[in-house]
Amino acid sequence: MTTRWLTPEEQRAWRAYVAGYLLLEDAIDRQLQQDAGMPHAYYSILANLSETPERRLRMTDLAERLKITRSRLTYAVSRLEKDGLVRREECRWDKRGSIAALTDEGMAVLEDAAPGHVATVRAALFDRLTPEQVGQLEEIFGQVAQGFQGDGEGEAAPEDLPWRRRSSPCSGTS
Repeated sequence: MTTRWLTPEEQRAWRAYVAGYLLLEDAIDRQLQQDAGMPHAYYSILANLSETPERRLRMTDLAERLKITRSRLTYAVSRLEKDGLVRREECRWDKRGSIAALTDEGMAVLEDAAPGHVATVRAALFDRLTPEQVGQLEEIFGQVAQGFQGDGEGEAAPEDLPWRRRSSPCSGTS
């Protein structure tokens, strides 16, 4: 099998993506640690729960929204639960599943952190782009995500998607 090496243009684009992603994630994490005492992943959990009816979501559905493994989500929710920001509840329609629920305290923390988070995202990303580039960014990463998840026309999503994995390679749990 012959390796299809990246072209010089692809290599530059790849390295630009990696550098941009890592610097953006670092800026967001630093702001959230400073303002809310939590990493971006935890903020994302609170934000996603805040957007759902009754601020509750089944853990497997939350893992899919966040594009993370169920074991990583379980760990994060446990930490947020200790801080009183999230509460776990039994799933009435599936005894094997559980629900993550955003508490009033979690909502207050989210509301306090959101303005700084949005300002950081705006300054670090969107203020540097033209409206056309924002559309291109959405189109490009929408296409990338769709490629991993199937075409939506009956094609099954791969079982290797993070939220479908039985366990993460490091944790040994599901």
